[in-house]
Amino acid sequence: MKINGKEYRTIWFDTQSKDVQIIDQTKLPHQFIIKNLKTVKEAISAIKNMEVRGAPLIGGTAAYGIVLAVKENNDLNFITKISEDLIQSRPTAINLKWAVDRMIKKLSSINKDEYLSVALKEAKDICDEDEKFCKNIGLNGLKIIEEIYNKKKNTVNILTHCNAGWLATINWGTATSPIYHAHKKGIPVHVWVDETRPRNQGANLTSFELNEEQIPNTIIADNTGGILMQRGDVDMCIVGTDRTLSTGDVCNKIGTYLKALAAYDNGVPFYVALPSSTIDWDIKNFNNIPIEERDPQELSHIEGLDENNNLKKVLIYPKKSKSLNLAFDVTPAKYVTGLITEKGICEASNKALKKMFK
Repeated sequence: MKINGKEYRTIWFDTQSKDVQIIDQTKLPHQFIIKNLKTVKEAISAIKNMEVRGAPLIGGTAAYGIVLAVKENNDLNFITKISEDLIQSRPTAINLKWAVDRMIKKLSSINKDEYLSVALKEAKDICDEDEKFCKNIGLNGLKIIEEIYNKKKNTVNILTHCNAGWLATINWGTATSPIYHAHKKGIPVHVWVDETRPRNQGANLTSFELNEEQIPNTIIADNTGGILMQRGDVDMCIVGTDRTLSTGDVCNKIGTYLKALAAYDNGVPFYVALPSSTIDWDIKNFNNIPIEERDPQELSHIEGLDENNNLKKVLIYPKKSKSLNLAFDVTPAKYVTGLITEKGICEASNKALKKMFK
C-alpha cells in the first residue's frame, strides 16, 4: 500500500545493511520514519513499545527477531531462550507465539550452518503468506460490500475499530482489505473511524492510511458508533482480531465488545476479518486469554503537534488520579455475524471453523 504515493510493506530485510527495517508507527501520522532493527532485543523493544503493532505484523516481526537472534548467536539454546522473551513481549496476540514456534521448529531440524539462510527464508515466507492471506480476506469480504451496494445503490458506510489496516499486517490489512478492494473496483465506500483511545490507533493510523489511498473517512469518538447505528448511518462493521478462539469468540482492541453490542442491538452486520494464523485452537474459554495491561500513562497523557508543529506529550488527567489500561476485550461469538478469512466467510463457531480449516 502507499505512503506519499510510494508502495511499502510494513517490514522487510535490508540486504545491504543486513538489518530488519520497519515503519515506526509511534511517529505516525505526523512523521514518517523508517527504523533499523539490528538485534533481537531491538525487535522485542519494537513490539513492546508498539513501533510495530497488529497481530499479523507482530508475528512477522517476531519471525525476523529470530533471524536477528541467529545473527547474534548461532546457538539453538540461546535462540530458544530469547524466543521466550519475544513471546512475552505482547502475550495477547497469538500470531507472535505462532510465528516464533514455527521458526524454532524449522531451525530444530537442520544443521547450524544453515540457520541464517533458512531463518531468513522462513521469516520472508511468513510475511509473504500473510500478505497473500490478507489479499484473499479482502476478496472474500468484497462480496459482502458488493451485496450491500447492489441493494443500496449508494455509498456503503463501514464502521471499523482501532487499526486493522495494512499497517497492522504486512500489506492490505484485515478489516481494511475488503474496503481497499471495493474502492479499487469503483464501489463508493465511506469509513467511520473510531479514534480508539488510549493510543488513538484509529485516528492516527487507520484514517492516515485511508487518506493515502484516497478513501473517504470520518474520525469519530469511540462512543459515537452507537448513535450512528441507531440513525441508520452504518451499513456494516468490520474489525480485526488479535486472537480468535476455535469457539468463535474474538479478542480484539478494547472497545470492540461495545461496538458489537451496539451492532447487535441495531441489526447491523458485525464481521471480524482474520488470517488463520490468528486462530487459537487450544484455549476453549475466553476467560483464559491473557489480556495485556499496559502503562497507565497511555491513558493519562496524550501526544500531538503544538502550535509550532512540534510533537508534545501532555497530561490530561488530574495528577492524583489512578487509571486502568486494559488493551483488549472479548466479543462472544453470538454477537459476530461472520468471520472473514483467507479461505472464505464462515459463522463464528467451532463447527464452522473446523470445517473451513479441516
